[in-house]
Amino acid sequence: MLLYYARIAWVSILSNWFLSLLMVTAVGLGIGVCMTIVTVNYIMGSDPIPNKSSELFYVQMDSWDPNDAFREPNEPPNQLTYLDAMALMTAGQASRQTASSAASLILELDQPDLKPFIASARTGFADFFPMFDVPFLYGSGWSKAEDDARSQVIVLSKETNERIFGGENSVGRTLRASGHTFTVVGVIDDWGPVPKFFDITTGPFNEVEDVFVPFNLIVELELSRSGNTNCWKPSADGFVAFLNSECIWIQFWAELPTAAEQEAYLSYLDAHVMQQKELGRFQRPLNNRISDVNAWMENQRVVQDEAQIMLVVAVMFLFVCLLNTIGLLLSKFLGRSQEIGLRRALGASKATLFAQYMIESAMIGVAGGVLGLILTWVGLRGLEGLFGDFIANLVTLDWVMVASAIVLAIAASLLAGFYPTWRACNVAPAAQLKAQ
Repeated sequence: MLLYYARIAWVSILSNWFLSLLMVTAVGLGIGVCMTIVTVNYIMGSDPIPNKSSELFYVQMDSWDPNDAFREPNEPPNQLTYLDAMALMTAGQASRQTASSAASLILELDQPDLKPFIASARTGFADFFPMFDVPFLYGSGWSKAEDDARSQVIVLSKETNERIFGGENSVGRTLRASGHTFTVVGVIDDWGPVPKFFDITTGPFNEVEDVFVPFNLIVELELSRSGNTNCWKPSADGFVAFLNSECIWIQFWAELPTAAEQEAYLSYLDAHVMQQKELGRFQRPLNNRISDVNAWMENQRVVQDEAQIMLVVAVMFLFVCLLNTIGLLLSKFLGRSQEIGLRRALGASKATLFAQYMIESAMIGVAGGVLGLILTWVGLRGLEGLFGDFIANLVTLDWVMVASAIVLAIAASLLAGFYPTWRACNVAPAAQLKAQ
């Protein structure tokens, strides 16, 4: 019976193809605009590491200016000083922990046809890779022993390995970077969590760095740092003085799988701060915090208010398109009042007619959904062309969004078709037959 209704609906659609095309276009435009904004918001707010997001915690301690909060209301700094980060690493109170910071290296290549280039670098400790589930194509990350020995080792991204070594297994090979020789210990496979939760300060939607090196090499080799640095009071001249200053520039993550570990870690942070207070540091009230991945992204407003406003506008646009579709369907269905009256007089029930016209509405929704997907893809490509690399990680259309677009289009069309169908099914057969 459903196939029969579908065939009749298809004949009806073709019999008035222009009006049907207008309805499909209205639904498609609404779905296209809405799904473009929804897709961006969906990726911005998605969980970048769902299997561990509740176990990874970002650490904050309020070492800021005693007379002025870092961010109102009473928000502690979003990074740590070198003194505090190293104290936490030495204490090792978490099952895994890592300090991390952005840096840059000039890669000097042996091949005469390849010019040196500046590579973005991520510094961290050995726990960085297992904490964040980093996949490896070749080799692995470095060890804790190599951290302690300040070994000059390096991990390459897949793209960097292809650029330098043609994609071969480069583990064990050496390369020159910023005047120093590094040994390759691993090559990362495709990996790019979105948002880039482990360092939101440099941009939550930036690409993952080209290379990874031990954090201690920043001090050992005085590597060029990048990323955000904030200081509330000036430090003395020189690199050592900077390390001992109150400048914040380091992100710190701790893996704390259980509630007991989380509570114990907060207690340790409080004890650390109280000890530092005796030395004249941490002059603000006790204000330590640990935030899991999703809480930290919410705290840092990864999904901007402007994006949420755009989402509301997109939904309103879809609603306007549905109102237009309702008008077109009402015009079409009521225009067939004589046919409906005749079929009712011959014994067709209201339920039969209702099912037929709702199936016709659903078919228009499917066509509108397909058009909406095409327009969504065009819209995402347009955003990518407009904003470039900044938004490249946000304009991907996965199967969840594809399925959502089709379901939304069908649901919207059924909703739009309900009132016109109800009106059409309540046409009085006697009045229509008398008119004929």
